[in-house]
Amino acid sequence: MQRLILRYGYGYAMRTFLRMFVGVRFDNARFLLDEKQFIIVANHNSHLDTMTIMSSIPRRILHKVKPVAAADHFGKTSWSTKLSNYFVNTLLIQRKRDKDNPQNDPVNRMVKALDDGYSLILFPEGTRGEPEIQQQLKPGVAFVLSQRPHIKYVPAFMKGMGKAMPKSDSLIVPFSSSILFGRPKSISPSQDVASIMQQIEEDFRLLRERK
Repeated sequence: MQRLILRYGYGYAMRTFLRMFVGVRFDNARFLLDEKQFIIVANHNSHLDTMTIMSSIPRRILHKVKPVAAADHFGKTSWSTKLSNYFVNTLLIQRKRDKDNPQNDPVNRMVKALDDGYSLILFPEGTRGEPEIQQQLKPGVAFVLSQRPHIKYVPAFMKGMGKAMPKSDSLIVPFSSSILFGRPKSISPSQDVASIMQQIEEDFRLLRERK
């Protein structure tokens, strides 16, 4: 049942709403069907971001993609946790590393999800910022990629989402918005965390400047 809800909820209903009411222009993401697994790495300005990415992903693989989200925001209660996990398919993690408790450590939990066969959606900014202003990227995604270098990452950049639904406002308004995807990329097993982050920063810059 969850698979059907994800497929029709995002692939049809949410995609139609975002395109017709909000004004989102969707990039073609059918190339994801050629990848066994991937990590979508995206900028973050709005609660619309996750919905937009999920609505971009080919329907038949949606159930194998988990958006990574903060447990202290989307999992405040057992009920909100169940709703988030079921209707958004989230992987809820804590924001900070916890090396003393490996099972709770966010990097370890993301790596485990990959080992279980899931793909991930990650926002390295960590939280929504000011509309259309990119915040400093956090290195969590680089730690994950360095542990599983055979899994490709896919850069994604969204424009206008922070205007359609800003951080401080729960009201959605029409605004010319778009999502752009880069091609799947591999890291070198020899790359360190800093160089991985530099590579992702450059990917974001290229997508930000793309018309």
